[in-house]
Amino acid sequence: MTSLTTATAPGGDGVPVVNEVTGLPGGVGAAARADRADALDAWLRRIFPARPGVALVAVGGLGRRQCAPYGDLDLVLLHAGVPGVDELAAALWYPIWDAGLRLDHSVRTVAEALSVAQDDVKVALGLLDARHVAGDQALTEQLARTATDHWRRTAIRQLPGLREITATRWEAHGELAFLLEGDLKEAAGGLRDVGILRAIATAGVTDALRPAVHAAHRRLLDTRDALHQQVGRRVDRLVAQERDGVAKLLGVDGGDALLRLIAGDARTVRHALDDAWRAADRLRSGRQRAASGRPVRRPVARDVVEQDGELVLARTAIGARPDPCLSLRVAAAAATTRLPIARATCEWLAAYCPPLPAPWPPAARAALITLLGAGPGLVPAWETCDRYGLIDGWLPEWTRMRSLPQHNPVHRFTLDRHLVQTAYEASRHARDVERPDLLLLGAFLHDIGKGLPGDHSTVGAPLAEAVATRIGLPPAEAALIGTLVRLHLLLPEVATRRDLSDPKTIAGVAGLVGDPGTLELLHALVRADAAATGPAAWSGWKGRLIADLVARVRTTLDTGVVPAPPAPDPALVAGPLPVVHLGEDRVSVAAADRRGLLATVAGCLALHRLEVISADAATVDGRALVECRVQPRYGLAPDPIALSADLRRAVAGDVSVTQRLRGRALAARSRGAAPRVVWHREAATDAVLLELRAADAAGLLYRVTCALDEAGAQVRAARIATLGGDVVDTFYLVGTDLPDERRAVVEAALLAAV
Repeated sequence: MTSLTTATAPGGDGVPVVNEVTGLPGGVGAAARADRADALDAWLRRIFPARPGVALVAVGGLGRRQCAPYGDLDLVLLHAGVPGVDELAAALWYPIWDAGLRLDHSVRTVAEALSVAQDDVKVALGLLDARHVAGDQALTEQLARTATDHWRRTAIRQLPGLREITATRWEAHGELAFLLEGDLKEAAGGLRDVGILRAIATAGVTDALRPAVHAAHRRLLDTRDALHQQVGRRVDRLVAQERDGVAKLLGVDGGDALLRLIAGDARTVRHALDDAWRAADRLRSGRQRAASGRPVRRPVARDVVEQDGELVLARTAIGARPDPCLSLRVAAAAATTRLPIARATCEWLAAYCPPLPAPWPPAARAALITLLGAGPGLVPAWETCDRYGLIDGWLPEWTRMRSLPQHNPVHRFTLDRHLVQTAYEASRHARDVERPDLLLLGAFLHDIGKGLPGDHSTVGAPLAEAVATRIGLPPAEAALIGTLVRLHLLLPEVATRRDLSDPKTIAGVAGLVGDPGTLELLHALVRADAAATGPAAWSGWKGRLIADLVARVRTTLDTGVVPAPPAPDPALVAGPLPVVHLGEDRVSVAAADRRGLLATVAGCLALHRLEVISADAATVDGRALVECRVQPRYGLAPDPIALSADLRRAVAGDVSVTQRLRGRALAARSRGAAPRVVWHREAATDAVLLELRAADAAGLLYRVTCALDEAGAQVRAARIATLGGDVVDTFYLVGTDLPDERRAVVEAALLAAV
């Protein structure tokens, strides 16, 4: 994009001109934004074809004098019905487009502008920012004055429609406070919402623009300025690769610190807007009054009443000595009734509610469980309490976890929101377990060790146990909470990385879990954790693998007997070779026994854009059986006829298919961090486990299995786990022992292939 400098124009008058090299005045902060507005104003006045009864009006960022380095121009050519206005507009718009500036424009009379604003609430909000740039100033003042008066008269009627539009935008863009790559403008709590607050304040509905909101707004504008300057173009989403550069421009100590600052500011804006919506609702519906003239108050819980759609304290609670459990009871009532807590009530609780003793009284613990299990009402109630510092009084550990980024690409939320979301998701499984209270606590505390050195499951277990003890759980139950935290990744890791038909796998999990009750809690926790993490953390095949593992382990715990591995598919062990069966998510092949069959099948599947999730190889009565679970790499199912034909030719040794596979594999070698090989001895009944950690790439399994085959290692089974852009592939190599020199040869061949 080109923009403006103060270079001298050809006429020598010294006004800013468009310069295709230097761009608009750069910099971050209010002064830099004002400089950009001044430069644009001066240039627009220069190119404006002045005529009586015509004015150039700025709205949007230029209207507010909050111009981002690569922002749009929002202009209205306002006229009093003068002839030839279309030609006048063309003479103005074309130089702007020629300068490379993005332009949102309209040509209207005052009456036309007000008519559009009456039908379109977004236009009505835009006119509140109207500012004169050039031409007939009286015309601009008439529009600005009339638009503001019209908004003040009609705002109460228009706000419900604006709220519906806002909710749709939030659903599309998420909540800025909890996103790792949020849109600074469109996400909930972003710059767009500050504009809505400004409109609500203009209407006189409430004091929406409090000092904290002003400060948050300035910092969000500064962040967007720095993002534009860092990227060199208009962009509002702060992606991971730009985070450190933006932080440096802002003088912030790193990308994580920047995310936490953004989260705090977004929360301030979002909470202010929630308060403003409620004030508008009260103004529109009117306060409910009893016959005595007093507000109607409806009891909803002990010491908590509803008044005008909000929860407030009963008069007896305020007059008496405050109960340490009171803030938790109010929060639980808000979550279960899905009613907001009044701002004054939150401020009173923060100022006067005494700290909880250790251990907590049973009433406090019951209120916490009610809060965590409240379902959809949990998140808004928790956020309100966090806004006023109540959570820190309940859980001192919360300060460390608040707005902590999670850099694993499958996570969509910051740590604090992830924990609350996991508790919400766990409430959906409350009827699946014998102790739903322990499930809710385990879900809420499962990642408490994140952000500390070491494995977060191991580090978090004693921390979670200490919290459980402090809130009053007996020692055995507190220890179980620690076990849930320590083992919360056990089921998905084993299900996706180990051979579930191996008795040693099942016996190992059963030994760690210990009893059926803990197993059902872990199973529910896994599903809640995945749902709270994001879409990439769960899939149908993963759910089936985990359910299969849980069923086998439960049988072992109930009977003491490890289930026998399933028998091969009878269709594969009979009939002429080769045999190829294609299922919904399974590919089965039977062929004459020979070396490299697994590699050939894996390569052929890669050629047809199928990812292998698991693979099993066996030899029965002289024929080799290979069974693979698969999913489309790009979501597109392959042509089954072509896939079946290629598989039959490949396993029969067709050289042309093999050459195609090798050509594709060489072109698809992965790049990035160095791969790593980890060996696991005594983890399987009849094999040594080799674990490859590397960057994901098409055809990786084919290259790896070819390398293992050429190194003389026979693969009995393979489990493929994809974590974002990386994989953890586990291979069962036949034989219970592998000398160090053989391991070195296999490892070298594997790393060379990757």
